[in-house]
Amino acid sequence: MCALTAGAAAGGVRPAAGPLGVSRENPRYFADPGGGIVYLTGAHTWPNLRDMGHTDPPAPFDWPGYLDFLTERHHNFIRLWSWDLARHLDESGEVIYSSPFPWPRSGPGEALDGKPRFDLTRFEQSYFDRLRQRVQSAGRRGIYVSIMLFEGWGVQFAGEAWAGHPFNAANNTNGLDGDPDGTGKGLAVCTLEVPAVTRVQEAYVRKVIDSAGDLDNVLYEISNEAGPRSTEWQYHMIRFIKEYEATKAKQHPVGMTFQYQGGSNQALFDSPADWISPNPDAADGYNYQENPPPADGRKVILCDTDHLWGIGGNQAWVWKTFCRGMNPLFMDPYLHDTFYTRPATGLDPKWDPVRNGLGYTRRFAERMDLAKARPSEQIASSGYCLAAPGVEYLVYQPEGGSVTVDLSAVSGQMAVEWFDPSRAQAHTAGPVAGGGTTSFQSPFVGDAVLYLKRR
Repeated sequence: MCALTAGAAAGGVRPAAGPLGVSRENPRYFADPGGGIVYLTGAHTWPNLRDMGHTDPPAPFDWPGYLDFLTERHHNFIRLWSWDLARHLDESGEVIYSSPFPWPRSGPGEALDGKPRFDLTRFEQSYFDRLRQRVQSAGRRGIYVSIMLFEGWGVQFAGEAWAGHPFNAANNTNGLDGDPDGTGKGLAVCTLEVPAVTRVQEAYVRKVIDSAGDLDNVLYEISNEAGPRSTEWQYHMIRFIKEYEATKAKQHPVGMTFQYQGGSNQALFDSPADWISPNPDAADGYNYQENPPPADGRKVILCDTDHLWGIGGNQAWVWKTFCRGMNPLFMDPYLHDTFYTRPATGLDPKWDPVRNGLGYTRRFAERMDLAKARPSEQIASSGYCLAAPGVEYLVYQPEGGSVTVDLSAVSGQMAVEWFDPSRAQAHTAGPVAGGGTTSFQSPFVGDAVLYLKRR
């Protein structure tokens, strides 16, 4: 028996290799330029690009400390969050401030918050310098970064959101009005309804690509949880990125995430995106929370607790998602109890099983040949198995105890290893012969991972 800690290093951290592309051998995953599968998993948090908080200006986010947090847990992916509102109200009515922004606040004239208005014809270079520096420093730690370009949840649901948006005509010097119908919500900013808005957004996207598109560890996400009316706008932006990057030396994956509230996963699968993050719904008795459907390779799926619970998930979800051929992500409150409704209190240990589980699955992913592995519900009695039949099998048993595995494709013997995900302990057992169905008994109490590999 041996212990496997979340921060155990299998060697020095290697820089992220890329740019990534959808694997030709197994399109459930991305691959590096050499064809090696890159399994993506990690914990992301809201202020990891723009500082956020109840003071003005908000306290700086500890980026080096956050990278330490990720590498200690063997994570290799984050969403680098955008937040489109300079100020909004939290659930208790307190103001949350956000900065910096892509455009300078140079005026003339005052915005609704009493500060100089945004000039949307120019860029705030320090913002893009920060973006590039954070992507670069993450890449040196072996971490891939999805640059979130827009944020669609806040403008729909945050208190006094539109009053804090740069595309509010009262907040910019350019007469740009993202709320032409006067609804006070500005929902048109995530549509193609106002061509002038789209042109400003396209210029900003080009600037992001010019700033970070030469780096290997980049992915893009169009918008976090823009509603279903955003579909054609998101499709347009995906194509726009691909067309602009076609003129560059490097091209990167582009993602589309769940359109909250009321969007459908079908819109994601139908999109020109390379990767998607679904909502809980799935057909035929599946759901992405409790019983994820096996990934079929139509899209690389980065299954994100943000779009399944908001803040939620558990240890079992991590392993089920991994065994169904997906890449699990965690929306981590990190140093806050929830979305900035209370002061920072430090890491809540109740989420450690999820945080640690992400790193544990990555360690198994690095040992496995994911180019050959496919999710199977039939091979193991638990229904959760990622297997290259005849070569290796990773089985998750949510209830622990015994599990049967169909080894009829195996010629010879299989090495047997159990992993206890609750205690981070590995247990070896004697080899077993292939050629039929074999029963295995977990040597510990609780959910269990069984790893079999041909000797």
